[in-house]
Parts: sequence; structure tokens; C-alpha cells
Amino acid sequence: MPESQRDVRNRIASVRNIQKITRAMEMVAAARLRRAEQRIEALRPYAQAIRRMTREAAEAAGSLPRLPILTERAEIQTVALLLVAGDRGLAGAFNSNIIRAGVAAGRELGADGRKVTYYASGRRIASSLSFRGLEPAASFTGFSDRPAYADARRIAERLMADYVDGELDRVEVIYNGYVSAIRQEVRRETLLPLQQASVMEERHEEDDSQRERAAQRALVEYEPDPEEILARLVPDYVEISVYRALLESTASEHGARMTAMRNASDNAGTLIEDLTLQMNRARQAEITQEIMEVVAGAEALG
Repeated sequence: MPESQRDVRNRIASVRNIQKITRAMEMVAAARLRRAEQRIEALRPYAQAIRRMTREAAEAAGSLPRLPILTERAEIQTVALLLVAGDRGLAGAFNSNIIRAGVAAGRELGADGRKVTYYASGRRIASSLSFRGLEPAASFTGFSDRPAYADARRIAERLMADYVDGELDRVEVIYNGYVSAIRQEVRRETLLPLQQASVMEERHEEDDSQRERAAQRALVEYEPDPEEILARLVPDYVEISVYRALLESTASEHGARMTAMRNASDNAGTLIEDLTLQMNRARQAEITQEIMEVVAGAEALG
């Protein structure tokens, strides 16, 4: 049964209301994205410095000191996967990409005979893992819109404690790395043990002048010993790495939400145009019908 003009008019009004909401959400996400970008820009130099210092101290130490946090297991049996996403939805494939990557990584590790322990940062991740029967060992929620360093420290302390207690043999983090407002990429990094950490594989590209300055620079002398410095740096390195993942994920979430809401607003506009055309056609058909009835009545009286 074709819709009446009133029904179509009501649908247009509903879609317009939804469009107003999606536009407002897009504007809010854009404002939050700018603040998140500024926080990332402010953190990146410090994070790079900590990671570089940790790598250089490890290279200078040669053999790592015999501390629990620096102990490398002879055999990797249990791997922790920290999945970082958001507390809310309406952000396109932002949350689902992390879930898919985390589940795929779990299957890959399971196929190698390793046990996987999940840790969730974000309400959506925690609920999705529970729905799949992969109950996380710990969930951290309520701060995905604006994470603080204290949140990163809380997550890092739990991961380091479980690693030191021997419950974990390796710690990895999976999160959405921020590239631009319309592009986010899933990243997977190893945090512990330090010997296998992604920080040990980083080699920032340097131009010729930087290489010349590095070659001319005097050898670094450590006071106290590099082993003691490394023991102090590793907890900071883990905290900073988690904090960076949280900030990158937050910026990615705002960018994904802004893009999703813009697409929703555009789709709503297209739907309004289609419904308006449908309503105009229905009105024309109704007018034509009325004219035909008038003409038929006049012919019957004549």
C-alpha cells in the first residue's frame, strides 16, 4: 500500500531530526579531535625520547640486569593482548577493527600452542570479548574520550605486575594508530619483554647531517651504571607506551566518529531528497485524481 503524504512528511521530519543530531555529533567530534591531536603532538617527542633512551641504555648495558621486569622467558607460553578502543559506538569500524585484529591475533597465537590472556581498555572491547566468551582478565573503562596519564599508569602497573608474577611471558598492545581524520591503522606492538619489544626494533630515519653529528658525538657516559638506569626506565617506557596508545586511539576514535557522522548526515540529506520527490509525486497524483473526478462529475451532469 503506497504511503500517504502525511506518512512521507513524517518520515522527512524524522530524518531531518536525525540529520541535526549527526551534524551536532560531527561538530563535537571535530572539536575533540583537534584537542586530541594537540595532546599527541605534545607527547610524541617525550615518548620518542624515552623509547630512544631505553633502547640506548639496553645497548650500552649489553646483558640486561637480572631484574624480574627485565627477565626474558626461555619459552613463551602465555601472551597478554591489551586491546585498546572506545567506550562508545557510532564511530564506524573503529571498535570492530580492534576486535577483529585481537581475535585474529589470539587465533594465531593459539595455533602456535600459546595461551592468550586478554586485557580490555574500553567498554566496547570488554563487552565484545565477553560476548565471544573471551572474558578479559582486566577491563579499564570510562576514559576513552580523554585518557589521563594516571589511566595509563594503572593499566601498565597491572600488566607489569602480572608479568613479574610469572602469569605472562609476553605483553602486546593492539590499538588504532592515528594517521589522519579519515585514516586510522591498526597497530600491534610488543611491550615486554624488553628484548622483544618494538622499541628495540625502532630505527628512526636520519639524514646525512644527523648521521655526521652522531658520528662526531662523544661516547655517552652513564652515571649511575646503564643497568641501574635501565631498571628505572623500563616502567616509564611501559607507561609511556600505553599512554601513547591511549592517545592515538582517542584521536582515531574522534576522527572515525567525525567521518561516520558526516557520512550519516550526507546520507540523511540524500534520503530527504528522495522522500521529498516521493511526496511531490504523491501530491501530483492526488491532484490529478481530483481533477479527473471533477471532470467526470461535470460530464455526468452535462
